[in-house]
Amino acid sequence: MARTARRPAPAGQPRVVVGLVRGIHGLKGAVRLEILSDDARRFAVRSVLYAEGSPEPLTIAWSQPDEPGILVRFNQVTTREQAELLRGRYLEAEASAKALPEGTFYWHEITGAAVTTTAGEALGSVADVFRVGESEVFVVRGGPRGELYVPAVSAVVRELAPRDGRIVVDADALGLDEEPPAPKRTGPRTSRARKKLAAAALSAAESPAAALSAARSPVATPGDPAPTGAGEASASEAPPDPE
Repeated sequence: MARTARRPAPAGQPRVVVGLVRGIHGLKGAVRLEILSDDARRFAVRSVLYAEGSPEPLTIAWSQPDEPGILVRFNQVTTREQAELLRGRYLEAEASAKALPEGTFYWHEITGAAVTTTAGEALGSVADVFRVGESEVFVVRGGPRGELYVPAVSAVVRELAPRDGRIVVDADALGLDEEPPAPKRTGPRTSRARKKLAAAALSAAESPAAALSAARSPVATPGDPAPTGAGEASASEAPPDPE
């Protein structure tokens, strides 16, 4: 569908998040990436990426699978010290002009959509998207129930219309009480804690096997999740029409 081509590239070309630099490998500037795109071509030799928000290109000189991620070295980064400057940063690629299949959306299109229940209760809006296993999870904030993790599975998401600014979810499938609890003040959650909560939400969903599959588009399904949302990451698919 995790964080929209989040912002236009300096030259005006939309970009999407395709990876996150998780660590450094060796002494010659290689980095270890978490893959946030379903398009393997994003990491082919001579492909060009950008550090999030930067106009400076990073041309891939070498790459090698390193499950669950990938090792990458750029022509412009030749020392461990230079690579350290990329640690923790999202990497973007120019968005593909290829149209997505009908009913499929990039993560950055999901970000910002208002989320309501089938009963009409406003839960907030999508602040972020990230992947857990083969499914995506929407992070919803700004509503009376506080931060919510919404698994992008058909048992929970009843209507997915982000281009109309609307996502409708089943409150029962999401496990929401009739009355929202008093909001609790909590500090920022780590990625590990967040994924544990999301995994629990997925387990609670009635039919996780019906997860909305991410489209294998140029940078669509694993999304280009970025902390504030805009990613190429996989695109999410709208739930099937009820028979």
